[in-house]
Amino acid sequence: MLYLELLIQGLIYGSMYAIIAVGLTLVYGLLRILHVAHAGLFALGGYMGLLITNSTGSLILGMPLAAALVGVVGMAIYRICYQPILDQPPYVALIASIGLFIAMEEMFRLIFGPFGLTYTDAPLQSVVQFAGIYLRTVDLAIVAGSVSLLGALSWLSQKTRIGLAWRATVDDPQIAESFGISVLNVRYLNFFIGSALAAVAGVFISLLSNLVEPTMGGVPSYKALAIIVLGGLGNVAGTLIASLVLGVVEAFGTIYIGDILDRDAIAFAFLIIVLMIRPEGLFARR
Repeated sequence: MLYLELLIQGLIYGSMYAIIAVGLTLVYGLLRILHVAHAGLFALGGYMGLLITNSTGSLILGMPLAAALVGVVGMAIYRICYQPILDQPPYVALIASIGLFIAMEEMFRLIFGPFGLTYTDAPLQSVVQFAGIYLRTVDLAIVAGSVSLLGALSWLSQKTRIGLAWRATVDDPQIAESFGISVLNVRYLNFFIGSALAAVAGVFISLLSNLVEPTMGGVPSYKALAIIVLGGLGNVAGTLIASLVLGVVEAFGTIYIGDILDRDAIAFAFLIIVLMIRPEGLFARR
């Protein structure tokens, strides 16, 4: 029973990591940019979801509105921060992204205060029994939300004209543009979807802990950066598998080596060991 509980908890956290990491993978796959400011969008989603939910009393309204607002902010970041420097070496965009993330953390401190905010009446906190294991409703919502969102993203990319344009732009932007595809619109859509996913993940993690704070995006999103490397840069399927593997390793590690390392340290130790053995990632494309 203990092993089953650890496995379920690992899959729950892995599902949340997947939502964050896939957004990063989308940006890297299209522009070859390590979008560190994704962490700031993750925290912004947590704040927006909490404030809207507290104001309206409805998470059903709070989460999609937070996702839409943060998606628009992501598009603005692309237009203002990344588009003018796309012809520069990749490290220029990386430095700009790191600087933007630091600036966003300071803005959160100034606007929302240095201390954490909590839900007035946190939703999805009721306890349900599943296979003899007690879980909160938010745990089940994370898994269901992850499967639904990533399934919809897969359908969009594989079964629609938008997805065809998306994949063509990833393969060769110049040829895609010669066939009438608006590369700019594809990139805007990419940032909107990736940023909206980050916002949803931010809302979910705020529900898990009933806390939103300026630095909340740091650890989960830096894990996501490592996950996309572990999964093979730009490989969405590899990113999903790596996210679930990391969640399970964390869960079992807290039992067996939790006295030596905390949960986050276990995750990073695992990632470092794997990347030392296979630096191109477990699922890198040829």
